[in-house]
Amino acid sequence: MLKRTFDIVTSGCGLIILSPLLLIIAIWIKCDSNGPVFYRQVRVGRNNKDFRIYKFRSMKIGSDKAGLITIGGRDPRVTRSGYYIRKYKLDELAQLINVFVNDMSLVGPRPEVRKYVDMYTSEQMHVLDVRPGITDLASIRYRNENELLEKAKDPDKYYIEVIMQDKLRINLEYVAKHSLGYDIKLIFNTILAILKK
Repeated sequence: MLKRTFDIVTSGCGLIILSPLLLIIAIWIKCDSNGPVFYRQVRVGRNNKDFRIYKFRSMKIGSDKAGLITIGGRDPRVTRSGYYIRKYKLDELAQLINVFVNDMSLVGPRPEVRKYVDMYTSEQMHVLDVRPGITDLASIRYRNENELLEKAKDPDKYYIEVIMQDKLRINLEYVAKHSLGYDIKLIFNTILAILKK
């Protein structure tokens, strides 16, 4: 209950305080490329239930049909504004909406698409015991994920067999020991990681 109260208050205040920035991002996206401001994708949330995640659109329309994984810092599907929006994680700010409506939490395992969740073992499915989050320890440790995938011979296979497995291991540890204090620490660590880019 305390975690949910923290999520509601923080996401609500965040949406209000950051509204000028969110408006600027929206205008930037519309001026830079054709298509909607938001990209909404089906992800898997708590208790293995699907929901639609909000992101500021950083790629050209239909890019997800060419693959779910973004490779490298200069994936040709990424728009000009999208490069910077992704680099500084501004696309994720739209997920404050998901937090406010209770699809997500500020901190929790990043939600995956159904394709990858269907590959989880019974033990790994326990990452779905908590609400997914905007940030988590795995995201901080793998902030250079796109660069790692760019170097891989088969990016999808490398993601499934190496990155996803390690992320799940990290997230299972989070599920076992998460607390509000730990969440606040991860939020500050996420901000520091973004500022270092």
